[in-house]
Amino acid sequence: MHARRVVITGMGTVNPLANSVSGTWEAVLAGRSGIGPITRFDASHLSTQFAGEVRDLDTSSLFDGELAKKSKRFDNFCLYAAAATREAAEQAGLAELSNRDRIGISVGSGIGGIAVQHDNSVALATKGPRRVSPYYVPLSIGNMASGIVSMMYGIRGPNLSPQTACATANHSVAMAQLIIRANMADVMIAGGAEGTVTELSLAGFGNMHALSTRNDSPETASRPYDKDRDGFVLSEGSAVLILEEYEHAKRRGAPILAEVLACGMSGDAYDFVAPDPEGAGARLSMKMALEQAERNAADLDYINTHGTSTPMGDVAEVQGIYSLIENSADHTHVSSTKSYHGHVLGATAGVEAIITICAMRDGVVPANRNLFNPDPELPPVQLPTEHIEKPIRLALSNSFGFGGHNSSLILAAV
Repeated sequence: MHARRVVITGMGTVNPLANSVSGTWEAVLAGRSGIGPITRFDASHLSTQFAGEVRDLDTSSLFDGELAKKSKRFDNFCLYAAAATREAAEQAGLAELSNRDRIGISVGSGIGGIAVQHDNSVALATKGPRRVSPYYVPLSIGNMASGIVSMMYGIRGPNLSPQTACATANHSVAMAQLIIRANMADVMIAGGAEGTVTELSLAGFGNMHALSTRNDSPETASRPYDKDRDGFVLSEGSAVLILEEYEHAKRRGAPILAEVLACGMSGDAYDFVAPDPEGAGARLSMKMALEQAERNAADLDYINTHGTSTPMGDVAEVQGIYSLIENSADHTHVSSTKSYHGHVLGATAGVEAIITICAMRDGVVPANRNLFNPDPELPPVQLPTEHIEKPIRLALSNSFGFGGHNSSLILAAV
């Protein structure tokens, strides 16, 4: 029996660049940044005073009935997931599918409802336990976005919510693919959501010295692979992809945007937050993905990297990449699109998968923004600072998370 092929038939996103897939890709092609000074609260007392905020998102028509009433209490990560899912569902024609038992969900979050957690903690400390909301627990847990999406569309198939820090969305897609291949569902809604632009998040990441503090130039703060990089830029948003069994999609005439060939997964077994300095875990993840996809490293036309703009992480990842593609390094172009949209944590792999699919569709490798002075410690890989026009038939998208969680998604043009 042949393995069931899995394709992507819909995409949706809200992120600092735009509140749609088309707007996001237009911003990338135009070389625009989604990073700017924080407008949601006064950040003047924080070491980092900028972020990638979701702006101008209208959530008034996302929900109906009882869900609409409850949505006023939802954490932002749930609202972002709902908005991204709506766009993806419309493109895939999800409404026309009558058997909701054969549709599932795999939408995760790295942190979950941190704003709800923060607000209720403040209420407890300042006003006492009776002022903690009865909705605190259900609206702060990371799986609630997946639950809310199921309620929006009446979806009763497999429903899960991976949580692997910044690798979450790739792992969500991986689980969705495995579920379809196991014939437990024909369609899966997969991705990640994060609502982390909060005072608490910025203070926490800032005290770890993980964030850039380039307050005088937010748009150039995320500079993966540049020798003057000083940390990542915190962002928020959601990205959702509709995965579908190929024959099922073909029968109903759904748009087929790309094929999910594999997702390699590994663990660094090294440190809480620091990557394996040799990139061994990253290399294992990429190698596994290629083996599962039955492809060679030389087949890769483009790699969308994790590339967060941290001093250690960027070099470790590229060392792992070079050890994999050394014999075809002149052919495989490499870029990090976090230089446009910042680090969307548990949703970032989804945003980057969508950008990668757009790149494959249009034959454009996104440039590395803000790469003014390449780090001399980097091995010799192709890091273009201008968009490159070329056919992209096979692409790999990396995402790695705190705890040493590595994921490498392989996508193919169809």
